[in-house]
Amino acid sequence: MTQDQEPVRQRLLGEATRLFAERGFESTSVQEIVSAAGVTKGAMYHYFDSKDDLLHEIYGRVLRMQMDRLNQFADSPGPVAERLHAAAADVVRTTVENLDDSKIFFRSMHLLAPDTRKSVRAERRVYHERFRDLITEGQREGVFRDDVPADIVVDFFFGSVHHLGTWYSPEGPLSGAELGAHFADLLLTSLRPEKPE
Repeated sequence: MTQDQEPVRQRLLGEATRLFAERGFESTSVQEIVSAAGVTKGAMYHYFDSKDDLLHEIYGRVLRMQMDRLNQFADSPGPVAERLHAAAADVVRTTVENLDDSKIFFRSMHLLAPDTRKSVRAERRVYHERFRDLITEGQREGVFRDDVPADIVVDFFFGSVHHLGTWYSPEGPLSGAELGAHFADLLLTSLRPEKPE
C-alpha cells in the first residue's frame, strides 16, 4: 500500500468510528461515512467490502495490536506471574486507550453478518487461548492455584475487560495504566494458591 493510499483508508476508519460512536452502527449509512471522509463510495469499496468489513477492521486493528503485545509478554523471559500480570495490565490499558473502538464493536457485534461474526470470534479466541496458556503454565508450575479451570479464569477476567466500555470514563480518577494494574493485581491475587492451614 502506498503512502498516498493509506490516508484514505485511515480517514474512512476514523470517520466510521466517529459516526458509529455518535449514531450507532445500524443508523449510519455508507454514504454518510464516505461523505464525512471526503471520498467516493468506489474509494471505500476499494478498501472495504462493506460496512460490516469496516466494523470488523475497527475492532480487528485493536485486537491485532493487543495480540502482538500479548505475544511479547508471553514470550519474554521471567517468572510466569510477572508475564501474566504485565499481559493483564496491558490489555486493560490498551482497551481503555481504544475505548471507542471497543465500545462500538461490542455494542454492534450482534449486527454483523454471521460469517463475519464467526471470523471475529475465532480471532478473539486465539487471543484468549494465548492468555490462557500463561495461566496453565503457572498452574503446572504450582505458582497458580489449579482447582479452577484456566478457561473459567479467562472468561471471568475478559468478561470484566469487555465491560469497560459501559462504565469507564477517561475523565474519571483512574488512568488506563492504573486501572490495568488494579485488574492485574486482582487476577493474580485470585490465582494465588491457598496456604495449607
